[in-house]
Amino acid sequence: MSLDAIPIHVVNPTPGESALTGNAPPLLRELAEQVRRLLETGEPSAIDLSALPLTPADLDWLRDRLGSGEIAVTLQANGESTLNETACPGVWWVTHHNEQGAVTSQFIEVAFVPELVKAHPQDVAIGLEQLELSLSGL
Repeated sequence: MSLDAIPIHVVNPTPGESALTGNAPPLLRELAEQVRRLLETGEPSAIDLSALPLTPADLDWLRDRLGSGEIAVTLQANGESTLNETACPGVWWVTHHNEQGAVTSQFIEVAFVPELVKAHPQDVAIGLEQLELSLSGL
Protein backbone atom coordinates (compact mmCIF):
# COMPACT_ATOMS: atom_id res chain seq x y z
CA MET A 1 0.00 0.00 0.00
CA SER A 2 1.42 3.37 -0.94
CA LEU A 3 1.18 6.43 1.24
CA ASP A 4 -0.97 8.03 -1.44
CA ALA A 5 -3.75 5.60 -0.52
CA ILE A 6 -3.97 6.97 3.03
CA PRO A 7 -6.57 9.71 3.17
CA ILE A 8 -5.46 12.85 4.96
CA HIS A 9 -7.99 15.42 6.06
CA VAL A 10 -6.82 18.69 7.53
CA VAL A 11 -9.34 20.06 9.97
CA ASN A 12 -8.97 23.68 10.89
CA PRO A 13 -11.18 25.32 13.46
CA THR A 14 -13.56 27.81 11.97
CA PRO A 15 -12.78 31.46 12.69
CA GLY A 16 -13.73 32.33 16.24
CA GLU A 17 -13.54 28.68 17.32
CA SER A 18 -10.57 27.57 19.35
CA ALA A 19 -9.09 24.14 19.63
CA LEU A 20 -6.90 22.36 22.10
CA THR A 21 -3.23 23.05 21.51
CA GLY A 22 -1.77 20.34 23.72
CA ASN A 23 -0.24 22.98 26.00
CA ALA A 24 -2.56 22.29 28.94
CA PRO A 25 -1.64 18.68 29.90
CA PRO A 26 1.97 19.56 30.79
CA LEU A 27 0.59 22.15 33.20
CA LEU A 28 -1.03 19.36 35.22
CA ARG A 29 2.39 17.72 35.58
CA GLU A 30 3.89 21.04 36.64
CA LEU A 31 1.09 21.56 39.15
CA ALA A 32 1.71 18.12 40.65
CA GLU A 33 5.37 19.08 41.16
CA GLN A 34 4.38 22.41 42.69
CA VAL A 35 1.96 20.74 45.11
CA ARG A 36 4.67 18.24 46.06
CA ARG A 37 7.06 21.15 46.72
CA LEU A 38 4.40 22.96 48.77
CA LEU A 39 3.96 19.90 50.96
CA GLU A 40 7.69 19.31 51.35
CA THR A 41 8.89 22.88 51.85
CA GLY A 42 5.83 25.08 52.34
CA GLU A 43 6.94 27.07 49.28
CA PRO A 44 3.99 28.52 47.34
CA SER A 45 4.16 28.99 43.57
CA ALA A 46 2.06 30.19 40.67
CA ILE A 47 1.62 29.72 36.95
CA ASP A 48 0.64 32.80 34.95
CA LEU A 49 -1.91 31.41 32.50
CA SER A 50 -2.10 34.76 30.70
CA ALA A 51 1.56 34.46 29.73
CA LEU A 52 1.15 31.04 28.10
CA PRO A 53 -0.09 30.20 24.60
CA LEU A 54 -3.39 28.73 25.76
CA THR A 55 -6.67 28.86 23.87
CA PRO A 56 -10.05 29.16 25.57
CA ALA A 57 -10.45 25.42 24.88
CA ASP A 58 -7.16 24.74 26.70
CA LEU A 59 -8.34 26.76 29.68
CA ASP A 60 -11.68 24.94 29.71
CA TRP A 61 -9.89 21.58 29.54
CA LEU A 62 -7.62 22.56 32.42
CA ARG A 63 -10.51 23.92 34.50
CA ASP A 64 -12.46 20.68 33.90
CA ARG A 65 -9.51 18.53 35.00
CA LEU A 66 -8.91 20.59 38.14
CA GLY A 67 -12.58 20.70 39.09
CA SER A 68 -14.20 22.92 41.71
CA GLY A 69 -13.40 23.01 45.38
CA GLU A 70 -15.23 24.23 48.45
CA ILE A 71 -13.86 27.76 48.77
CA ALA A 72 -14.48 30.81 46.60
CA VAL A 73 -13.21 34.28 47.49
CA THR A 74 -14.14 37.53 45.75
CA LEU A 75 -12.13 40.70 46.28
CA GLN A 76 -13.04 44.19 45.11
CA ALA A 77 -9.98 46.36 44.49
CA ASN A 78 -9.51 48.14 41.16
CA GLY A 79 -11.81 45.53 39.65
CA GLU A 80 -12.95 42.15 40.85
CA SER A 81 -10.61 39.29 41.66
CA THR A 82 -11.85 35.77 42.21
CA LEU A 83 -9.87 33.05 43.93
CA ASN A 84 -11.45 29.64 43.55
CA GLU A 85 -10.14 26.53 45.19
CA THR A 86 -10.03 23.67 42.73
CA ALA A 87 -10.98 20.09 43.61
CA CYS A 88 -7.28 19.71 44.44
CA PRO A 89 -6.83 21.43 47.82
CA GLY A 90 -3.94 23.86 47.69
CA VAL A 91 -4.51 24.60 43.99
CA TRP A 92 -6.34 27.89 43.36
CA TRP A 93 -7.64 29.38 40.10
CA VAL A 94 -7.17 33.15 40.40
CA THR A 95 -8.76 35.57 37.94
CA HIS A 96 -8.32 39.35 37.98
CA HIS A 97 -10.73 41.68 36.17
CA ASN A 98 -10.37 45.37 35.47
CA GLU A 99 -13.04 47.89 36.50
CA GLN A 100 -14.89 47.25 33.23
CA GLY A 101 -15.06 43.51 33.97
CA ALA A 102 -12.56 42.31 31.37
CA VAL A 103 -10.14 39.59 32.44
CA THR A 104 -6.70 41.12 32.91
CA SER A 105 -4.87 38.04 34.17
CA GLN A 106 -5.35 34.45 35.25
CA PHE A 107 -3.11 32.40 37.49
CA ILE A 108 -3.10 29.02 39.07
CA GLU A 109 -1.66 29.50 42.52
CA VAL A 110 -0.37 26.60 44.59
CA ALA A 111 -0.54 27.58 48.25
CA PHE A 112 -2.21 26.62 51.48
CA VAL A 113 -3.87 30.06 51.38
CA PRO A 114 -3.54 32.40 48.39
CA GLU A 115 -1.22 35.31 49.08
CA LEU A 116 -3.87 37.84 48.06
CA VAL A 117 -6.21 36.61 50.80
CA LYS A 118 -3.73 36.91 53.65
CA ALA A 119 -4.16 39.96 55.83
CA HIS A 120 -1.25 42.39 55.78
CA PRO A 121 0.25 43.25 59.18
CA GLN A 122 -0.72 46.93 58.74
CA ASP A 123 -4.35 45.94 58.15
CA VAL A 124 -4.30 43.69 61.20
CA ALA A 125 -2.94 46.59 63.27
CA ILE A 126 -5.84 48.76 62.07
CA GLY A 127 -8.23 45.97 63.03
CA LEU A 128 -6.70 45.84 66.49
CA GLU A 129 -7.22 49.59 66.89
CA GLN A 130 -10.87 49.19 65.90
CA LEU A 131 -11.34 46.37 68.41
CA GLU A 132 -9.69 48.40 71.16
CA LEU A 133 -11.99 51.34 70.39
CA SER A 134 -14.98 49.03 70.62
CA LEU A 135 -13.72 47.66 73.93
CA SER A 136 -13.15 51.14 75.36
CA GLY A 137 -16.84 51.90 74.91
CA LEU A 138 -17.93 48.95 77.08
